[in-house]
Amino acid sequence: MKFIVIGISDAPEPFLRPEALDAIRHGRIFSGGKRHHEIVASLLPSGAQWIDITVPLDAVFEQYHDEVVVFASGDPLFFGFANTIKRKIPDAQIILYPAFNSLQLLAHRLVLPYHDMRVVSLTGRPWPELDKALIERAGKIGILTDRQHTPAAIARRMLEYGYKDYQMHVGEHLGNPQDECVTTMSLEQAASRDFDYPNCLILCGHAAARPFGLPDSEFALLDGRKKMITKMPIRLLTLQALELSRKSVLWDIGFCTGSVSIEARLQFPHLHIEAFEVRPECEQLIQENSRHFGAPGINIHITDFLDAQIDALPRPDAVFIGGHGGHLKEIMARVLTVLTDDGCIVMNSVTSAAVHTDSHQLFNQACAGLGLIQEPATRILLNDNNPIEILKCKRR
Repeated sequence: MKFIVIGISDAPEPFLRPEALDAIRHGRIFSGGKRHHEIVASLLPSGAQWIDITVPLDAVFEQYHDEVVVFASGDPLFFGFANTIKRKIPDAQIILYPAFNSLQLLAHRLVLPYHDMRVVSLTGRPWPELDKALIERAGKIGILTDRQHTPAAIARRMLEYGYKDYQMHVGEHLGNPQDECVTTMSLEQAASRDFDYPNCLILCGHAAARPFGLPDSEFALLDGRKKMITKMPIRLLTLQALELSRKSVLWDIGFCTGSVSIEARLQFPHLHIEAFEVRPECEQLIQENSRHFGAPGINIHITDFLDAQIDALPRPDAVFIGGHGGHLKEIMARVLTVLTDDGCIVMNSVTSAAVHTDSHQLFNQACAGLGLIQEPATRILLNDNNPIEILKCKRR
């Protein structure tokens, strides 16, 4: 199959290269979104067949045959339909006539250099890539929006998690001389405004650097109990044991204050994190701490892990067990039903004369019963607290 993909702007009469106009004159089958059809309808030859690009895309591609002229917004290789063609029909011949993409147009209107801009698409996509850019303190972020991820919704999310030191530039109907509008405002102003669609935006700011290791004193605690938190030096060593720099999905079982999940989210923003806790009061606690430290994107499950619906969740390659309620072996056995082959399980054991059943002993018994390989424990004595051992195991 052959595809001629023509990028256009939102202008009623977009500029088209002579080669693109020639492809339109000789074309028979055309395709694009409804908005594209409205813009180019007058250019199509008599008897032209038009195929709307709508979901499901498989149904659209079933209608394609021979040679198709496709209209797309801006640069078809910039989160555009040409990428979809390459994915659906790898052997297809593709000829491109691109236009400026919307973020380029917005940067041009602002006379803003964009070679150093981090680009995030929220068009039909969830929040993680924006969260990652914010956590990594990107100074310039270009965002493609949709009708759910609006500039106002983006501003509200940023303010909720403390990313307030950004200025927002919003471009509406870029390329359309009649309706184009470019506005610069604070996040507080953007959060309460309505914007015409289509639009895109650029964030500019310089967020303050975050310390390596979050201060324990800044966490909201469960009933004010200082012992109900994994202390900062232990947290960092625990994250090291979990090998998170080369993992992709972390499950935190028994999160309590959320300190491990939040530290992991901020130190390793690429992670997908699922956090489990049986105590309902901990949901507000982890949300409060996540907002305080600027750690969006932690998925929270308030339930007994042994009863949790886990089959549809991303499979973990790193699991931290912060609490087990005496059911350690059962929890580890359930983890093994989803743990990736190269995954690991880590937990911290407190050695105390007051504790009759040593959690290290329970961990040893569980590993032996489940056929897991243990790595040497790391033993730490922190200030006047009881010694802590960081325990780790993997599949054979």
